[in-house]
Amino acid sequence: MIGKIKGTLMELDNNAGLIETLGGISYHVYLPSFLISTIEPPTPIEVYTYLLVREDTLTLFGFPTKKHLDLFKMLLTVPNVGPKTAFSIISFCQIDQLINAIKENNNYFFSQIPGLGKKTGMKIILELAPKLKSEFELEKMHLSEEDKTVIEALVSLGVKTNEAKKALSQLPKNLSLEEKIKKALKMVK
Repeated sequence: MIGKIKGTLMELDNNAGLIETLGGISYHVYLPSFLISTIEPPTPIEVYTYLLVREDTLTLFGFPTKKHLDLFKMLLTVPNVGPKTAFSIISFCQIDQLINAIKENNNYFFSQIPGLGKKTGMKIILELAPKLKSEFELEKMHLSEEDKTVIEALVSLGVKTNEAKKALSQLPKNLSLEEKIKKALKMVK
């Protein structure tokens, strides 16, 4: 696997660059827009890389720091977030803004990223907040009327509100109201 490339950025083509190493090999690497906007070819460059292997193609994504690469890999663990979506999220904003948005449960931040919906933003917050050692506060998120009913039912059965909210956040969304209550009860007992 290619973990890091050090060489000279020889050409830019939209959001990709051609990086030539000292050995004379040139790699086609997708680079974040914030990085591309600050450099002019030819210029020395060093990037951490993620190699995406597909049946018909190999794609290299480049990142200026290990922290960017690690966050990219974390985004890939979120259901329905593929490499292109994760890369656009990393390219769109500063890494500290992204981490703060996750820690603060700021779904509005994610809705501003082109091509990213509110549901995907919520999934990112739900999946990554624990990994970033932040508490997910469900009460800050929008609850549907059905979800509120599930929480009320669980609380009336003696479950603490925080436990009910945590159980609800772990349930699949396609369950009926009754199934949600039954499964949530099994999770908290």
